[in-house]
Amino acid sequence: MKKWILGISMLSILLYACEKPDNSGNDCNDCPTDDRITADYNPQAYKLDLPFWLPTPIIPTDNPLTLEGVALGRMLFYDPILSADSTQSCSSCHNPKLAFTDGQATSVGIRGMRGKRSSMSLVNLAFNPNGFFWDGGVPTLEAQALLPIEDHLEMDDTWENVERKLRQHGKYPALFRKAFGIERKRELTRDLVVKAIAQFERTLISGNSKFDRIIWLNDGWLEDDEERGRRLFFFEPADINHPGCSHCHFEPLYTDNNFHNNGLDAVPTLEAFADLGRGRVTKNRFDNGKFRAPTLRNIVLTAPYMHDGRFATLEEVLEQYAAGGHGVENENANIMPFPLSERDKRDLIAFLKTLTDTSFINNPAFSNPFQ
Repeated sequence: MKKWILGISMLSILLYACEKPDNSGNDCNDCPTDDRITADYNPQAYKLDLPFWLPTPIIPTDNPLTLEGVALGRMLFYDPILSADSTQSCSSCHNPKLAFTDGQATSVGIRGMRGKRSSMSLVNLAFNPNGFFWDGGVPTLEAQALLPIEDHLEMDDTWENVERKLRQHGKYPALFRKAFGIERKRELTRDLVVKAIAQFERTLISGNSKFDRIIWLNDGWLEDDEERGRRLFFFEPADINHPGCSHCHFEPLYTDNNFHNNGLDAVPTLEAFADLGRGRVTKNRFDNGKFRAPTLRNIVLTAPYMHDGRFATLEEVLEQYAAGGHGVENENANIMPFPLSERDKRDLIAFLKTLTDTSFINNPAFSNPFQ
């Protein structure tokens, strides 16, 4: 009798243990669970529609684009569930109508506090090999997407809480299974969240501006002011004392995806920059005050300008460059003073407007799926 009672007791303990949630993330094949996901897993490849004049995108082998992954990433990008109070999503600071910026000098998080840097455009991130953020502080889009969730100046949540919310959601577990093949809700992790968001962001490709169509497809021609602005931008003509802009903003991406001190600040030493920029990452003092050269595609939509949003207009940006910097020892060699007439400004901006891609900002595939 004692052996029988002992056997029943041990069986009860085992059954109780099997009913408890497995917080370790390890599967328990013999345990009955209630977190099985019932959905098909048959992901379909997503083919990027690239104009021939753009380079080959950089797609990591461990996160290939699929229709299901991109669709899931798009939902997550626009869903405020990722923030602590469900009031802010990725799109709060990256509005497609503003070329995925937010129109502010520095962005405001859910606590109402401003960050230190301007929200960068998400245009053509699939072509960037040099890290992300203004300072290149993270190596991949997946790593980039991890940080805003727990930043107190942005979404101010914890990944543990975000994972819990998504696992308990009525639709997301099935969508994650369709995209990544998970079988149980407990397998829905932050790594898969950021993989999905990164997949969507890699589809945000812009290459169909007026200038593209003229240059690559022989479709139309530039107006006189646009043509003169083009010459000022690219060719450094001998009859005009102007250093050109295409050293750092060359086609077809209109950025070199590198980091430069572009002469914004007069500092007594390289250690005196208010924001060390690239130097914060590399710890090399000669990288202090250097920031990524942003793409000029859709640039007229992304005001205000620079890493801290200090310039409200493109006119101010051009005037800053015409002033020629401050002679700080690590300034880009192309930062030099040059005469800039009102006509020059108008013509340069007329050319920059030809880099606007209206098909990109109005693409329904990039819009809010909840609207």
